[in-house]
Amino acid sequence: MAKTPDFICQSCGATYSKWSGRCDACGAWNTIVEEAPLSAGPASKSLGKKRGRGMALVDLATEETPPPRTQSGLAELDRVLGGGLVPASAILVGGDPGIGKSTLLLQGAAAFAASGLKTVYVSGEEASAQVRMRAQRLGLGQAPVQLAAETNLREILTTLEAEKPDLAIIDSIQTMWADNVESAPGSVSQVRAAAHELTTFAKRHGMSVILVGHVTKEGQIAGPRVVEHMVDTVLYFEGERGHQFRILRAVKNRFGPADEIGVFEMTGGGLAEVANPSALFLGDRDRPSPGSAVFAGIEGSRPVLCEIQALVAPTPHAQPRRQAVGWDTGRLAMILAVLEARCAVPFQGLDVYLNIAGGLRVREPAADLAVALALLSAREDTALPPQSVVFGEISLSGALRPAGQTENRLKEAAKLGFSTAIAPKASKTQASQDMRITSYPDMATLVGDMFGAG
Repeated sequence: MAKTPDFICQSCGATYSKWSGRCDACGAWNTIVEEAPLSAGPASKSLGKKRGRGMALVDLATEETPPPRTQSGLAELDRVLGGGLVPASAILVGGDPGIGKSTLLLQGAAAFAASGLKTVYVSGEEASAQVRMRAQRLGLGQAPVQLAAETNLREILTTLEAEKPDLAIIDSIQTMWADNVESAPGSVSQVRAAAHELTTFAKRHGMSVILVGHVTKEGQIAGPRVVEHMVDTVLYFEGERGHQFRILRAVKNRFGPADEIGVFEMTGGGLAEVANPSALFLGDRDRPSPGSAVFAGIEGSRPVLCEIQALVAPTPHAQPRRQAVGWDTGRLAMILAVLEARCAVPFQGLDVYLNIAGGLRVREPAADLAVALALLSAREDTALPPQSVVFGEISLSGALRPAGQTENRLKEAAKLGFSTAIAPKASKTQASQDMRITSYPDMATLVGDMFGAG
């Protein structure tokens, strides 16, 4: 049976079961109105009419001192976090299995503990003895970090409430289970409930929490997408198994720039910071070779130079292969189509392979020009001018569009000994004695000038 709606006098607050023109309690006229529910739907599935205690409102113009950040001492980790760890923040770290997530966070936990934060490391996948073995291998056996091996969310929250740590690391969120949710650990409901409880607990108690998340075959964090919306920062730990380099990338950060990267090198003693990633990704370039172009890119706020390698070879198959490592395959197909349609450079009957050296993944559109020149260099078997860097975006019309932060790209290239830059004509550059800039308005002009075709 449906509940009778309530009618409230707006003058004195008297309640009636039906509307009346005059309030019998205060005598006011036309003050009785029907109480609007907080939400529509049945009482078992909605908030209904029951009122809460309200919330405190703060004026937007109120000046408050921002909370101080805590730096770990690991410069690459602090850079990705936006300058350090913010109190009461929730961070989600994802990555492929075996990429080094637990190693990174154990080193980070020891660094934050050494900075004065009370740190708790909760492992749902390993026993405490196994975590201690890894810590000893990394030389962190004496770090003031408290360990626990538990998957019951209720037990974890009870312990955290009693210990009151500054930082809690949960490894991993897929192994946590809440006893009030009727589903198996790792399911969508369990992951969503555990992430919500941990995030809410961290905000309410002023504790920072770092959640480790597994990823799917597509490279996305497993579980519901809403988990990424709950947290303040989402970090991806990337890298190729065959390379010793690892990249920590911020894809979401409410307290700093997104797309910021930190570069690490996996060694026998753990992860070591890489202060100059440009020199790392360039490798040995004593002699220029066909199919190689150096791209001057921007990752977050950091200029990074990397080598783009291309191989174009005849194919015996009716359908040529188009394969890229570290680059979007769809964008590779677009660049090949522009070269064929706008520059009259055919790629029929040719296999095309593209690789970003060092295991780096490039998502910036400004790499279009470097990819195109690497493909043309490989097809014509002609090396690009030595000591030159390339950057610029290619439109479908074949025109070259300028890239942002041109000056930072050129400064990084000059610092590493490069003397020539190939860029779009509309790029905003200043005269420099260290760099000689060769600019082109479109791809057809560039191809005709450098390769004599188009």
